[in-house]
Amino acid sequence: MSTTTIRLPDDLKARVAVAAERAGTTSHNFILEAVAEKTVRAEHFDDFDAVAEARYARIVESGKTISWDDMRKYLEQRITHVPARRPAPRKLAK
Repeated sequence: MSTTTIRLPDDLKARVAVAAERAGTTSHNFILEAVAEKTVRAEHFDDFDAVAEARYARIVESGKTISWDDMRKYLEQRITHVPARRPAPRKLAK
């Protein structure tokens, strides 16, 4: 395991100490968990961004899309178990 030094402003260090105590852990562990959570969030955002880019590329390639109004109505019907017809894609507006 490697060591990294971080410099915290005194007020933040005090806040971390209080939050860690409330959480029943040490300041060190609290900071480790915070870094791990932030890292996971960044990784999930990268994954989300990649999926969005791929989906948009398919829309541009096919030239077809479904309006949000049509899709929302369809999804609301599905959620409430009302028989719903899948909306038909239309040409992409330019």
